[in-house]
Order: sequence, then C-alpha cells, then structure tokens
Amino acid sequence: MASASLLKSSPVFDKSEFVKGQTLRQPSVSVIRCHPTTAPCLTVRAACSYADELVKTAKTIASPGRGILAMDESNATCGKRLASIGLENTEANRQAYRTLLITAPGLGQYVSGAILFEETLYQSTTDGRKMVDVLVEQNIVPGIKVDKGLVPLAGSNDESWCQGLDGLASRTAAYYQQGARFAKWRTVVSIPNGPSALAVKEAAWGLARYAAIAQDSGLVPIVEPEILLDGEHGIDRTFEVAQQVWAEVFFYLAENNVMFEGILLKPSMVTPGAECKDRATPEQVADYTLKLLRRRIPPAVPGIMFLSGGQSEVEATLNLNAMNQAPNPWHVSFSYARALQNTCLKTWGGLPENVKAAQDALLVRAKANSLAQLGKYTGEGESDEAKKGMFVKGYVY
Repeated sequence: MASASLLKSSPVFDKSEFVKGQTLRQPSVSVIRCHPTTAPCLTVRAACSYADELVKTAKTIASPGRGILAMDESNATCGKRLASIGLENTEANRQAYRTLLITAPGLGQYVSGAILFEETLYQSTTDGRKMVDVLVEQNIVPGIKVDKGLVPLAGSNDESWCQGLDGLASRTAAYYQQGARFAKWRTVVSIPNGPSALAVKEAAWGLARYAAIAQDSGLVPIVEPEILLDGEHGIDRTFEVAQQVWAEVFFYLAENNVMFEGILLKPSMVTPGAECKDRATPEQVADYTLKLLRRRIPPAVPGIMFLSGGQSEVEATLNLNAMNQAPNPWHVSFSYARALQNTCLKTWGGLPENVKAAQDALLVRAKANSLAQLGKYTGEGESDEAKKGMFVKGYVY
C-alpha cells in the first residue's frame, strides 16, 4: 500500500489552471491515484488523408508578399455595402461587384487566397465564367466561409456564440468538390462584456471542432476568434484578454487532433479599444501583437493572416508593415475585407464605366499590403479616403 507521503506527492490538477497559466494549487485533501504497471494504450486519430495537401495549401496562401482578400460578406451585409453607394441588394448587383473584384488584372501577384460566401462559390461572373475558375487562373486559392453567424449565448453577460457545426462535415465535403481549398469560421469575444469564461470556452471549442472537421474534408481551416474593438479599454487589457483566448483556442485545437501545419490564423491585432483616448502607434501595436504571438502561437503554424477589425485602410497597412520589420517564425500577413475594398467600392459606385478605376483602387491597396507583408511599405501618396476609419460598434456580419 502506498505511503501517506507518496499519496500527498501526487496531486491532481485542473486542466484549466494549466492552460491559463495560473499558479497551480495544492489540493486541500489527499487524492489516491492508481498507477498502472504498464503504460496505457493511447488512442490517436489516424493521419488525415489530406495531410500533404493541407500543408501545401497553407504554404501557398502564406507565400511571400501575398495575403487574403476577404469577400465573404453575407448577402445581408453585402446589401449594406451596396446601399452605401445607392445600389439595390440584388443577386445581379452582388455578382457584378464580386466579378469586379476577382477579375482585377494581376490581383494574384498580391493576393494568394479569396474567402467567398456560399453564393459566390457556386456563382459565375457576369460574362459566364465560374468564379472559382477565374480565381484559379489568377493563381488565387478559393476559400469559403462556413460558419452560420453569431447568436446570443445563453447564461453569459450578453455575449455571443457562433453556430454552424450541425451538418458541417457534409457542407465542407461539398465545398471541396466545388473547388474550395480552405475555410473560415469567425467567432467574437467582447472585452466590455467580460469576457466571461463561458464565452471564451465556447469560442475556443467551436473553432476547434470546426477546424478538425474542415481538415477531414481537405480544407485548410482559418481559425478566427476576433477580439472586438468595442470599448474604452487600453492596449494592455486587450493583450491580457487575447492571451487568455489564444491559450484556450490552442488547448482545444490540440484536444481535437488538429494538425497545426495545416491551419491558418486570423487574429485581431492588439490595439486599444476604439473609444480609448490613448491611441497606439504602429510600433506599439507591432510590439504588443508580436509578443502575444510569441507567447501563444506554435511556430508550426504557417501563416498569421490578420483581420483589419475596422481600422482605416492605411492604419491596417501601417500596423502590418511594423510587424514585418524583422523576421518572424510565421508568415505575418493580411486577410482584409473593408481595408481592401472600401475605396474600391466607392470608386465603382455601381457604374460600368468606373470598373477599371475601381479595380485600380483595389490593386493599389493590395500592392500596399503586399509591400507591408515584406516590411517595405512607406505610406507615401495615400488618399484621404484610405485614411478614414471604418469602425462600426458591435460590427457583426
């Protein structure tokens, strides 16, 4: 029989204490643990049949000087964008705008992947070519938004969770057959509302389940827990919350046997809250964000594709450039929606005669962020429009 001293030397720790980096507590009572005489047999998931392809796809997207064009706005959100230039939210108008984006000449020089909404994945351009085929011709990997949006999280502090796991395996298999090679799932964490432990755990678990399912279907999962900009908090509070969120995310990714070499991350940059009076310089944003990545993200992950989160076009580019002034273990790049499209959309205005000018505006932004990924962006010659902030409180697409 084991001695009392031996029993006391074998405490059982709660996994959440380890994950969140808290000081481990000694148990108040002794716990008897049975130690088998032979090593236990571990059950490990068989290697994913798409493993080599997933790694290749992730590395292709995370290629030097390139990033992701996020054009996966839902039909409702796309309608809001069209309304801002006086256009009705019809499929024909959405088709015309998305055709404009993906047919911009030479876009693939700066953009390696495009995230599509389901409608776009199955859609053709205005001249009858499949959207997916046009992207491939541009050397751009087609991707697909697979989450079903945010809904209230019962039992939380007025927080949200992301739905869409039901039926996801069959949907991702169909998307792969249609030509998609990566996926995206966005959930959010709100600092003014806590965040509660429940909301953080729900976000991390949902992302991990999605990532495992996507990999099993041959799609590289983009993992996106967005720390919303809402709030008056400073940059240190953002950093604290982001550390907590990413610790939880990677714990559950590992528990779900997700292959880190076959994923991409889409995090928020570490910035002060949008209503904070103390603004951060690009150098401060880079310092805090890179410190977070070094503490939480394994080097096995190929690419960190930042979201812009309501920053102005120029602000998002300057911050990305600051992060690439020295080598990083990962490809540090962009996955921007409005920060690539804002000036382009306004230049187009829904008029056929403005298509070329709008495409030129898109290419200007894409090239600027390509230079930022290489650490060579200067910010010279930027328009006043590109410097305007795009923050929308509680933005949900």
